[in-house]
Amino acid sequence: MLGVSAVAATELLHHLRSSPDVARLLSILERGPAAYIVGGTVRDLLLGREPLDLDVVVDGPLDPLLALLGAPARAHDQFETATLMLGDVRCDLARSRSERYARPGALPQVRPAPIEQDLLRRDFTVNAIALAVSGTRAGELLFAPRALEDLDAGLLAVLYERSFSDDPTRLLRLIRYSSRLGFGVRASTYALVTGAVSAGAVATVAGPRLGAELRLLAAEPEPVSALAALAPFGLDAAVELGFGLDGREPAVTALALLGDDGDRAALALAVALLGIAEAGRLVLLARLGFDATRRDLIAETARLGPALAPRLRRARAASSVAAAVGRAPLEAVALAGALGARTNAQRWIEQLRFVALSITGADVVAAGVAPGPAVGAGLRAALAAKLDGRVGDSDGELAEALRRARGRAGGADRAGGADCADRAGGADRADRAGGVDCAGSADGPDCAGRAEG
Repeated sequence: MLGVSAVAATELLHHLRSSPDVARLLSILERGPAAYIVGGTVRDLLLGREPLDLDVVVDGPLDPLLALLGAPARAHDQFETATLMLGDVRCDLARSRSERYARPGALPQVRPAPIEQDLLRRDFTVNAIALAVSGTRAGELLFAPRALEDLDAGLLAVLYERSFSDDPTRLLRLIRYSSRLGFGVRASTYALVTGAVSAGAVATVAGPRLGAELRLLAAEPEPVSALAALAPFGLDAAVELGFGLDGREPAVTALALLGDDGDRAALALAVALLGIAEAGRLVLLARLGFDATRRDLIAETARLGPALAPRLRRARAASSVAAAVGRAPLEAVALAGALGARTNAQRWIEQLRFVALSITGADVVAAGVAPGPAVGAGLRAALAAKLDGRVGDSDGELAEALRRARGRAGGADRAGGADCADRAGGADRADRAGGVDCAGSADGPDCAGRAEG
């Protein structure tokens, strides 16, 4: 039997109404059937934390409510759920329901049910709390057995013994909540976790569902803590042998170098893939349902980071650093920095990638150079000179560009042989960060940074 309490309910509703968009939703809910704010929203409010989103359960069909809201929504008819944005607030709506699992790891079969059953189907006791907004219980706080006790004790516990075998994604959710909230795991639930992992529960989950949970883990404010917490339970190896963090330091350093300017989740996942052979990384990411763009970024970061580290360590002049980076993504440079090239990785991330020419190819052509590869060679030489501090204004840039372009056009370019970008794999490759496109040239003579001696 569920407990019912009015403790803190008034304060929670008052806090929710401080957002105009949420206040509008509440006013609409109050005019309809019984509705409840549930789950993580109530949990976070009771903990004094600002909820990340809004979870609403309605004891009835959703269509009338969505019509009243007049907001575009992404509906999931199979589960009678919908997601919409209220200003900056994400709102997940669901019809109150019970669930039954035909087999371990399968998606649930759902049917309408009262709020009491809805709370008892949830993943953890601390999420089995509801704040009634409308209906006969409006203003009351409802909760499953032990929910408030576990919340007060900072413990995660499942509501029934088959919870992890029914839905093994809850194993990864336990890690995510534990990492974010700083909660421990109730002893009885800990035993169920180890039993489910040993029994191979993770393997019963479809890849995209597992991947969705991993993406949420990596997107946590502290992704290193979240991903590192997989190991004590053997959940990293359950995803794939070799997956996971081999110590926290590389990931911590890489994310610190990246700052807020790149894809932190992609970088964290790339570090977790380093223990998997290169050929298997894309296969795993595809199985986990990552879209092509994200899949390529993560795999490229994992591939290029370790290869880039020794080239960056050897670079001296600024142009050499830019040449070593070439077209590598920002996340790969941060990873290279964590693997032994911190100084130059930080130098490129914080300064060199922002250096750009004041002149363009049109300026070189206007000065008498015929359109063609010589123009690109001239621009790259000008940028190398600017990076190394050998030119300081547009006139100096143009002079350097013309010197190189005319020398190349006349076959007289002897600054280390062929143009450095050609040696790196073709003059048509443009450095995405504005540096000299000479990735890989640092393995041989320093073609982009000869000013160093």
